[in-house]
Amino acid sequence: MEENTTKNQNDTGLRLLVVDDEDQFRASLAKQLRNRGFKVYESSNGEDAIKIVRHKNPEVVLLDQKMPHMDGIQTLKELKKIRPEVQVIMHTAYGNIESARVTGKHDVFCYLEKPCDLNQLISMIKLAGEERTYALARHEIPDVKRNSLKAWLMGVQNARPGIIMLGVLLFLGLAFMPTPDTLNNFLTAKKTGVMGEEINGYSDYRKMKTGQTIVEYYTAKAGLYEKTVTPDGKTVNTLPGVEKIAFKAKVMVGVLVVAALFWATGAVPIGITALLVGTLMFFFGILKPDDVAKAYAKDSVIFIFGVLAFAAAIGKTGLDRRIGILLLGTSTNLTKFALIFAPLLAVTASFLSEHALVAFIAPILMLVYMGAIKAAGVKQDKSLVVMFMLMLTFTANIGGPGSPAAGGRNAVMLGIFSDYGLSLSFGQWVKMGLPFVPVMALVIAGYFLLVVRRGIKTQSINVAAAVKREAEKIGKMTADEYKAGAILVLVIFLWVTMSDTLGMGGPVILCLVLLNILGILTWKDINGIHFDVVALYAAASAMGYGLAVTGGALWLANSFVSILPDFLRSGNGLLMSTSMITGILTNFMSDGATVAAVGPITVPMATLSGTSPILVGLATAFASSFAHMMIIGTPNNAIVYSLARDPETGEQLVTMKDFFIHGGAVFLLSMAVLWIWVFFGYWRWVSL
Repeated sequence: MEENTTKNQNDTGLRLLVVDDEDQFRASLAKQLRNRGFKVYESSNGEDAIKIVRHKNPEVVLLDQKMPHMDGIQTLKELKKIRPEVQVIMHTAYGNIESARVTGKHDVFCYLEKPCDLNQLISMIKLAGEERTYALARHEIPDVKRNSLKAWLMGVQNARPGIIMLGVLLFLGLAFMPTPDTLNNFLTAKKTGVMGEEINGYSDYRKMKTGQTIVEYYTAKAGLYEKTVTPDGKTVNTLPGVEKIAFKAKVMVGVLVVAALFWATGAVPIGITALLVGTLMFFFGILKPDDVAKAYAKDSVIFIFGVLAFAAAIGKTGLDRRIGILLLGTSTNLTKFALIFAPLLAVTASFLSEHALVAFIAPILMLVYMGAIKAAGVKQDKSLVVMFMLMLTFTANIGGPGSPAAGGRNAVMLGIFSDYGLSLSFGQWVKMGLPFVPVMALVIAGYFLLVVRRGIKTQSINVAAAVKREAEKIGKMTADEYKAGAILVLVIFLWVTMSDTLGMGGPVILCLVLLNILGILTWKDINGIHFDVVALYAAASAMGYGLAVTGGALWLANSFVSILPDFLRSGNGLLMSTSMITGILTNFMSDGATVAAVGPITVPMATLSGTSPILVGLATAFASSFAHMMIIGTPNNAIVYSLARDPETGEQLVTMKDFFIHGGAVFLLSMAVLWIWVFFGYWRWVSL
């Protein structure tokens, strides 16, 4: 094996491997490339080239097609197995159209005859280096720079060693810290059935027997009994010490912190973090293995899977373009898109499934985005895609307060009201919540127009016209579109009328089966969805359940409440503090789990302080719609994240960082509008 890595002092170029059996030609070419700033490795045969690629990881390979023993095509196949992202320029003196066609089957970047012009070759090498960046994204391969300790620690998306080490330290610190007295008190307090007792907020409080403690209930549920032998030789089940149960609650709090950290920073792939949640729950014995699996397979997870697959079917038939004409028909420019479409979507999301709306509209906006950048002659317009996709999900999120039909979190709150002997009609909820929705949608639209629009490269955008042009390309509606449209109507009808019995997941997977029977959706189409997003939402569901059943969620919620000053524990102060606590927690837990954990604490607090428990409950439910900062907060975020990818390069266009930055700003705006427009505004003049 010949290898020469001698380079100029100013060499900062690409790593390049030259593979050619002609020694004189190879040496001459390598020398010229080194003089141009490349770091060059050399090999005279395919076998040695494979070794260099394995150990030196060159970015581009200049490969001779005709070599003895192992030719270029064989070498190429092996190189791609080892490094699928490496870019190969096929170089041969025997080039012709047919050989170019054959090598094209094997993922060659380009085909050049030798000898070729050096400047042309260098130009192609640099283009190949750029393409490698996209290939890394497509294959989800991190490219961590090791030129300094800081660079290595910071890493890149999906590989951040420093964040990983921080996560380990945080987890260990939380899991093994001394157990707080408040957590011990929650775990050992006996259920009395008296309204307002401190463990009312436990997720399974209504399933507990009078006189039972969380330690006793959770031990039975998770099968944590310890075997002991009595003096007469009998083996009996005994309760573990409270410290062991407290440890499991602290473990779940640690899991929450680590998962939130990893998801927010992209320390590891989101699917791996999703698996990590389950791994920790399994190995620390949070639940029985079957129960951990059940926690991952909730109805909301089936729903996410089904919606992503259903969106693929809608896009495949072209029906999404026609739906887009109806919903985006007035969006002749970005201003109208923001100020008309946003409130229209938000109000619609108050009564129909906001998740389904997002799933149908997101592919349309991506279609418009790709058309806009092509028309403008730019490779990418980060601000435009962020405005399109994040404004879509944020405005859909804030449809939640509009009516009880807007989400499962509202149903949870109605259940809590019932537990406390309170009732609220559909119309009363709408009267208290719907006026918030269009106002908040306009505030979100204003934020994106003022903050994000400045960075958009393609300012002249007619969304309605772009969607209409795309629809015209496919002509009249086909039979498949009519079939998909009928299935769409069916799934919405089932969601609206039978979600109480079929859930949200049942109708959508039924429709997937029908789409397949009708020849519209294939199993290959379903395999093409982003399962990492499904795994993420499954992990969020499992984590929320683990936090709730161990008592960790109750302890967290109480910890937030206990640090509040007195003026925030009654009246409008309680409404503000309740909404803030719920809003923060719902960004890290599912909205339903957040309402289930916080609601039973805040509702009795309202009764004790003389504040309307219904208003406090509504404040809790409303704020659970403000999960804007992380993709685990709501299915809307997960759907948008999964679809916001460049179809050509596979690059993630809307990142978790975008969610955190813009979602954080919109979260604060949501709180401000809720407090000013709702609590101190129209709630003063409306009555239940």
